[in-house]
Amino acid sequence: MTSPRAVLVGPPGSGKSTVGPLLAERLGVDFRDADADIEAAAGRSIPEIFTSDGEPAFRELEKRAVADGLGRYDGVYSLGGGAILAEETRALLAEHTVVFLSVSMPAGMQRTGMSTARPVLAGVNPRATYKQLLEARLPLYRSVATAEVDTDERRPDEVVDAVLAALGEKAPVEGSS
Repeated sequence: MTSPRAVLVGPPGSGKSTVGPLLAERLGVDFRDADADIEAAAGRSIPEIFTSDGEPAFRELEKRAVADGLGRYDGVYSLGGGAILAEETRALLAEHTVVFLSVSMPAGMQRTGMSTARPVLAGVNPRATYKQLLEARLPLYRSVATAEVDTDERRPDEVVDAVLAALGEKAPVEGSS
């Protein structure tokens, strides 16, 4: 069975989509994003799935896509922020190297910009929604994490360095091959 080199989890705005490809490049492996896999399988965007089918239907698609991805990809695999809500997904993650990219509420809000492209933040009060999301999911992220890396006040390349250090990987020295 194939296993990802690292699985990235974290809330919206933690940097999974930015850090993932950089980390994969540094490790010399491919990058996959579970949300992109879901959109490809469904033939629709995640906001469209949420709008037309609802969150429970999306979560079911997500659960299947993540289970498939965890068994198929050997690079860096980034999960959507809510993937850890499924008990089945958390159980599968126990067999993998999982990096929780943590972010504070102010930094996460700044990075997401209360984006309408993020259906879980849509609504009357995105700030309150994000706060509730962080409070509810933080214990779940930590329960599946092999390592936790704080992304606040760090540039993406600094987050990659911290992830590599947390995983005990040697960062390649610039200019050497």
